Amino acid sequence: KAQHILDLGCGVGSVGLLTLHRLENKGALLTGIEAQEVSYNLVKKTVVLNNLAERVTLLHGDIRDPNILEEGSRFELVTGSPPYKPLGTGHVSPVPQRAAARMELRGSVFDYCRSAKRWLAPKGRFCFVMAAGDQRIEEGPVAAGLCVIKRLDVVFRHGDKPMVAVMVCAHAGEENLGDRHDTVFSVRGNDGEWTAEYLQFRSEMGMPSRA
Repeated sequence: KAQHILDLGCGVGSVGLLTLHRLENKGALLTGIEAQEVSYNLVKKTVVLNNLAERVTLLHGDIRDPNILEEGSRFELVTGSPPYKPLGTGHVSPVPQRAAARMELRGSVFDYCRSAKRWLAPKGRFCFVMAAGDQRIEEGPVAAGLCVIKRLDVVFRHGDKPMVAVMVCAHAGEENLGDRHDTVFSVRGNDGEWTAEYLQFRSEMGMPSRA
């Protein structure tokens, strides 16, 4: 139902554009912020090729800059995919896009959460995905004045530890948030085959039922 969507660190546009496509509100508008020039130029081309220029606004800059958006800008839905690893805890790829996606070259999940809080409309939702085993995915929203209302842990094979988690957050203290809801989503069962829930997900996303 969101009318205005903000994608933080939008990269080549995968998350933001797919969200825009999937929303029931076909008049929704997307704003994407991307610091890396190569990714910014690629998502611009994608927007033009898909005739989405009237619905998508792209900004070349850093999500940590409070002035990158006009004062008073608010979004009912904010999305983001923070990099997973602090500098010094892993190899920095020589490929700029890979490096920025994996390593915290321009901030961490705490910065993503603070930016989301700044521009999230009342009763809006901030959704982000990150490594499930990183406790900062729980700490970041709280530090920013948000609260986690749903967590979806993704298991790539039943019985394995979750690899990534999808977090849904709201402004802390808002009324009628209800109890937190945590679930586990399995891609493959013990037999190695895709689960029924994953097949349903693929169907909903318009993907083939078999590889």
